[in-house]
Amino acid sequence: MKAKKELDPTVFVIFGGSGDLTWRKLVPALFDLYRDGRMPKKFAVIAIGRSAFSDAKLRLRLLDGVNHFSPKGKAKSADWKNFSSHVTYQQGDYTDLANYVRLGERCAKLDQDWQEKAIRIFHLATPPELFGVIPKMLAAAGLNQDRQRARIVVEKPIGHDLDSARVLNHLLTESFQEKQIFRIDHYLGKEPVQNMLAFRFANPLFEPIWNRRYVDYVTITVAEAVGVGHRGGYYDESGALRDMMQNHLMQLLCLVAMEPMVSFDADEIRNKKVDVLHALRPISRREVQRCAVRGQYGPGILQGKKVRGYRQEDDVSRHSKTETFAALKLFVDNWRWQGVPFYLRTGKCLAQQVSEVAIQFRAVPHEAFPPESRHDWQPSRIVLSIQPEEGIVLSFQAKVPGPKMQLRPVEMRFNYRGNPPVPSPDAYEILLWDVMQGDATLFMRTDQVEAAWRVMMPVLKAWKKSTPQNFPNYAAGTWGPKAADELLARSGHTWRPIALRFKEQ
Repeated sequence: MKAKKELDPTVFVIFGGSGDLTWRKLVPALFDLYRDGRMPKKFAVIAIGRSAFSDAKLRLRLLDGVNHFSPKGKAKSADWKNFSSHVTYQQGDYTDLANYVRLGERCAKLDQDWQEKAIRIFHLATPPELFGVIPKMLAAAGLNQDRQRARIVVEKPIGHDLDSARVLNHLLTESFQEKQIFRIDHYLGKEPVQNMLAFRFANPLFEPIWNRRYVDYVTITVAEAVGVGHRGGYYDESGALRDMMQNHLMQLLCLVAMEPMVSFDADEIRNKKVDVLHALRPISRREVQRCAVRGQYGPGILQGKKVRGYRQEDDVSRHSKTETFAALKLFVDNWRWQGVPFYLRTGKCLAQQVSEVAIQFRAVPHEAFPPESRHDWQPSRIVLSIQPEEGIVLSFQAKVPGPKMQLRPVEMRFNYRGNPPVPSPDAYEILLWDVMQGDATLFMRTDQVEAAWRVMMPVLKAWKKSTPQNFPNYAAGTWGPKAADELLARSGHTWRPIALRFKEQ
C-alpha cells in the first residue's frame, strides 16, 4: 500500500497504558513518528490501565521511557510538551463495560471536536490472558462497528499452542473482521528483514540462484546474549520454541523461502508466506529426536562476567524442564527447495547477540584448481545480518596476489547504517505507522499463525511427553548444546561461525 500524503485523524488507545511495553516501545515509537513529522495533524493517545495515574504523572513516566529507549535520543522539551499534550490517561478495569462506554464517549467527543471521524486503533499491550477479554468488551460497547476505521493490534504470543491459537483467533474474529486485526511481530518491522524482499526480488543477480540447484542449506540464527531477566515466571511456562521459534524464526524462514509475489499487495505477500508454511514437511513423533534439539543454560561466563544458570533465575523452578535453547531441521517440500535443509536455532545466554540468515551455496561441480592452491577453500555464502549489525555479506573465493595460484575466501560487505551512521527506525515505529495507514503487509493473518503452530505441535507434544534428563546441558556464554552441532554434522553441515562485524577497521 502506498503511503498517504496525510494520515487521517487518529485516536491511539493503548490497553496496558501504564505498563512496560508502552513505556519501552509504543510511546517512544509514536513520539519518534511525531518528531519526524509522520503523525497525523489531529491525533490523541489514550492510555488505559488499572493503576492510579494522573495525566501529568503518566507523561513523566513516558518521557523517561522516550529518553531511555528512543533510537533518536532524548526528547527536546518543546517537542515533548507538544506531543504529550495529546496524551491522556483513563483508569479502569478491563472487564468493566462502563470503562469501554466511557472510552467510546471520549472518542465521539474527539470526532466532534475535529469535525471528522477518526481512525481508532486499540492496541493490546496487556498480558495474554486479556487478549480474549478486551475485544469482546470493545464489541459490547460498539467500538468495533466502523469496519474501515476501527483496528485492533494484538501482541504475541498468539496462543500457547495450536488449540489455544484457534480459540483466540475465533474470539478476535467474532468481534472484528480479519482486515481490522493486526497481529504484530516486531521482527517484521526491522529494516534488514523488510530488505530481504528487495534483495531477492529487485535484483536479477540473486533470484535465479535462490533454489535447490545452487543452495546447499540455509541456517537461521536468533541468539540472545542475555538470560530471562525479570520474565522468569512467564518464560518458565513458555520456553524457546514458543517464545521465539514459532513466530520470529518462522517469519524469517517464510521470507527466505517464499515464491516471488505478483504485486506488493498485503494479501499477496501473506499468501506466499502461508504457502511456505503449508509446504513444510511435517515432523512425525518418532522423527522429533532427529530433527529437534533442546537445551537449558547453566552457570557460565558471559561477556567476561559470571552468570547464574536458568534454574537459579528469579521466579524459575529449581527443577525446571523448560528449554532455553531450541534448534530445528526443516524441509520445504516444493519445486524450489526440495531436499534443501533449513536449520533454525534460538537461545538465551548464548555467546553473542546475533540474528542472521546464512545461505550456503553448493560447491563447484568440478574442482579444477590443484589441492595446494585451495587449502583454505570455502563454499560461497550470503549472510543477511539483522542484528546487532545490519548488513549483507557475500563470501566467495579469490586469488591471493602473487606469482602462485593460491585461493582464499574474501568478502563483499554492505552496511545499512553507512558512514556517517544513520540509525534505522525502531521496528515499532514502522509497524505503528503501517497500522495507521491500514497496511497489513507486515502483520500475521489467522491462517499464517495457525500454520506456524501446526509445524511446532509434534515437537511440543514429544518434548512434553519425554522430559529431558540432562538439563542444564550448555553453559551460559557458549553456543548451546553439542547436540545442536550434531544436528547439522550428520549431513556434513555446520553453523556459520559468528564473527560478523561492520565496524571500520
